[in-house]
Amino acid sequence: MHIASPEHPDPHRNRLGAESSPYLLQHASNPVDWHPWGPEALERARTEDKPILLSIGYAACHWCHVMAHESFESEETAKLMNEHFINIKVDREERPDIDSIYMQAVQAMSGHGGWPMTMFLLPDRTPFYGGTYFPPEDRHGLPSFRRVLTSVAEAYREKRESLSQTAAHIAEALRTAASAGGKSAAPDKRTLELAYRGLAQHYDVHNSGFGTAPKFPPTMALDFLLRFWKRTANAYALEMSRDTFIAMVRGGIYDQVGGGMARYSVDAEWLVPHFEKMLYDNALLVRLGANLWQATKSGEIRLATSRTVEWVKREMTSPEGGFYSSLDADSEGHEGLFYVWTEAEIDSLLGENATLCKSYYGVTPAGNFEGKNILFVGDEPTVTASRASISVDEMNGRIGRAQEILYSARAKRVWPGRDEKILAGWNGLMLRAIAIAARVFGVSGWKELALQNATFLRDKMVRDGRLTRSFKDGETRIPGFLEDHAAVGLGFIAVYELTFDERWLDLAREIADAMIAAFWDPGEKKMYDTAIDAEQLILRPRDVTDNAMPSGNSLAADLLLHLGDLFDVAAYREIARTVTASNAASITKWPSAFGHLLGVIDMEVYGANEVALVSALDDTSFDVLESVLAAEYVPSLVLAGGRGADVSAVALLKERAPIGGKAAAYVCHGYVCAAPVTSAEELKLQLHQL
Repeated sequence: MHIASPEHPDPHRNRLGAESSPYLLQHASNPVDWHPWGPEALERARTEDKPILLSIGYAACHWCHVMAHESFESEETAKLMNEHFINIKVDREERPDIDSIYMQAVQAMSGHGGWPMTMFLLPDRTPFYGGTYFPPEDRHGLPSFRRVLTSVAEAYREKRESLSQTAAHIAEALRTAASAGGKSAAPDKRTLELAYRGLAQHYDVHNSGFGTAPKFPPTMALDFLLRFWKRTANAYALEMSRDTFIAMVRGGIYDQVGGGMARYSVDAEWLVPHFEKMLYDNALLVRLGANLWQATKSGEIRLATSRTVEWVKREMTSPEGGFYSSLDADSEGHEGLFYVWTEAEIDSLLGENATLCKSYYGVTPAGNFEGKNILFVGDEPTVTASRASISVDEMNGRIGRAQEILYSARAKRVWPGRDEKILAGWNGLMLRAIAIAARVFGVSGWKELALQNATFLRDKMVRDGRLTRSFKDGETRIPGFLEDHAAVGLGFIAVYELTFDERWLDLAREIADAMIAAFWDPGEKKMYDTAIDAEQLILRPRDVTDNAMPSGNSLAADLLLHLGDLFDVAAYREIARTVTASNAASITKWPSAFGHLLGVIDMEVYGANEVALVSALDDTSFDVLESVLAAEYVPSLVLAGGRGADVSAVALLKERAPIGGKAAAYVCHGYVCAAPVTSAEELKLQLHQL
């Protein structure tokens, strides 16, 4: 297997050649005089009195590639850019703080956002005009990029006062939005009920998911619905969560050959993906899949979850144990080319098995995407098996063998580029997901994968409780953000739950303490996305919504609630409650924007479901109780365990001892426990009563 990485072009063409970001390196050979964000570029803008052209994107972004080929590789366009602007390239994945500020600005200006983001700034970094993709010629109501460049340069020369006023208004609006706090009110069961109703109102009963095209995987909202079902026995909540997961993993958005899910579907049916694969999307899918399997015992859910973990292990793991960021949508200059098939290819590769596989995957001579076929599961597997007059087990076996053949054939194609930078926060999300999946499904290889990643993060990206954001080519870059600290802390807690090695728990607590010191403002009672000692931008960003991935705020509240329960620290719980209270009013209006935070609120409102497992050092019955717990869906689970008589700082393990020499499970709520049990049957009964 070979996965192409972005080429390292001539480092002397512009100033990006010394960067480690694959996205920046993709532009290192442009005729544009690009700078990375930093003091040199900003000072040059001030001394030369030129506006800044800020271009933000990421390595796997299809439309970023399109604009690069159309405009940034054009000598004519580059001449305009170099003459009139100081041109700065930013990888939005390395610098989510910069991206967050200017994304808010472009959304305020244009009513929409996305990448590539194209912003024009005064030398003091305040924005005055911007958009996303601009074509090389006037097209579909969009002005050409060259026309935009000429108009902005002219306005900067001749209408400076007007631009400065516009920039001042935008900056003030951004500062007001950043400092504003929602109406503070402690969330309660009514908050969760209203959020459920809001999601149910927008549910797509025909295709699953929410709203219309394009559709992004709503994994965080589905996690909340699963919790809501368990708390209230609302069958429709489970149906929405389960059916949407299955619709996605049967669709073209899911890689039917190699596993893993693309970033979004351009249609409402989950058929045609935007083919890039992001680590964070798949981390959220794996965690949800493990929990949904616990609730449903669906073999289809288990298989899709397992194949996604195997994809991460096979294609997205560095030799050191870090997880890479993404796979590109494009190969050989075409979006999706790597992933699609002709009917003739299927026939040639699969022989007598082709008829079944074409029926299973909806393959036709005409195809469903530019004359080729995106593989998808169009019918219930039982229907396809019945139509072929075979059992489901036989069909699954034949489909599995076909997947192996197709994967081997596809591996000989030109691979999409892989962004090999390792981001702390995204790794923390995937670490948490794989550790949970390893515990739930009992796969030892996944346990090893989780430990390898946790060790990498600990050794390479944590210093005195503080995280660095990015690791590539043996070097760490950029101080970590709130999401990095919180996600990695949660990942270490999940590794503790998998191994009961308290060193991981101690490290999670060290990170949480450093996070509070660096990101929490006790006077304003707000958690910011950047640390107190971070680079000072035009404002200190603070995004509380869960967008493509959980916000730093919701992850931080999640971490602090878990640690508050494990160590019985009231200060942790209080900060977490402040975060949830400040967003309670917004949650009921826009529940889909707070999917992860809704899970945190579930834990706050209902309290943690605490389970302590204890045994003598060599008691194998401990494993039996652990397996029983792993198979059960327990929302807001706080799990602690210990073998032997070691002294523990974990509050849940205080005064917990084996019973009659046997391993014992203590099922508790608020540290008040039911009678300890020693048998699998008794533990199942108590868990069901939760």
